Amino acid sequence: MRTTHRLFALATAGVLGASLTACGSDSATTETDGGGPITVSATDTGCEVATTTVNAGTSVFAISNKGQKVTEFYVYAAGDRVMAEVENIAPGLSRNLHVELPAGTYETACKPGMIGKGIRGPLTVEGSAAPLTDDAALLAATESYQRYVKSQTAALLEKTTEFVQAVKDGKIDEAKALFPVARTYWERIEPVAEIFGDLDPRIDGREEVTEEGLTFGGFHRIEKDLWETKDISKSGPIADQLLTDVKEIVTKANAEKLSPLQLANGAKALLDEVASGKITGEEDRYSHTDLWDFNANIEGSKAAIASLRPVLEERDPELVKTLDTEFANVDTALSAHRSGDGWKLHTDLTEADLKTLSDAINALAEPISKVAAVVSGK
Repeated sequence: MRTTHRLFALATAGVLGASLTACGSDSATTETDGGGPITVSATDTGCEVATTTVNAGTSVFAISNKGQKVTEFYVYAAGDRVMAEVENIAPGLSRNLHVELPAGTYETACKPGMIGKGIRGPLTVEGSAAPLTDDAALLAATESYQRYVKSQTAALLEKTTEFVQAVKDGKIDEAKALFPVARTYWERIEPVAEIFGDLDPRIDGREEVTEEGLTFGGFHRIEKDLWETKDISKSGPIADQLLTDVKEIVTKANAEKLSPLQLANGAKALLDEVASGKITGEEDRYSHTDLWDFNANIEGSKAAIASLRPVLEERDPELVKTLDTEFANVDTALSAHRSGDGWKLHTDLTEADLKTLSDAINALAEPISKVAAVVSGK
């Protein structure tokens, strides 16, 4: 969930345009009869969903952006719990969103400009359906990924604790070194963290969260103190709150029982993160450590696909081959920007470097967008 994304202009608009295309150009089916996708017409002032009642099980929403702003689409449960989301739908483009929903009351939301609470509408899910995890292979996939999440949250907690202590001790150089390391574990599992409402923007929100009535804190507020103001003498309470929020999200993430579609959607969402924040330099705008996050997002996407691999190999082996090739190509493009044990700063990359990375993400995004349909069988 990126309620705070603002796409910064690059020196060349072509790089940004390519990034948005990479994560927003997969064509959405528009059929609504015979159990086909539920059409969603998103504009800058409206969000028309073809139906407000669906059957339990897997639903497919076909979102078309007919407005002038980049938009997002969400399905929320009570308490703004994110059941599924699709980000970075550029004007004129369409995206499909697969979501598994049990019976209950939900809300749909379009977010023109990718900010605010969105234009919301009711959604009722009726009846019952066997969960996808009744399939033993899909159950094994979710269990495998949950083990991955547990390992990453343990490291996130450990490194965030070290980072917070360095901030409170006034050790600026040590805190700067720990900042991208701690964030690596966050970025690998961000789609899971994004499920839990305001915890995500509290931990990872950029300065624009103030426009949505939230307090600017978390990683990026401390990042600003470290690199821009160069004064962390008053950052202790912010650091303490960051650690409190991380502890809460670690507990919730480890208790979460995921749907196989959340793995598939999460793999795609991590590429959206790269397109909307890392390529542009918007994410870590003060430290310029965006490539650490970029790499972590790719690793997290790869982990989700690895968990689903036995299912994908059985159902669509050609897709697996394509995914392997495109992940390798992204790794090759990114590895050119290694610097010691870490990565070059975003400000050290040329327009040509950004274009190469953008093209690699473009090529990977297309097959990744097919995974949810293979998993759901729709």
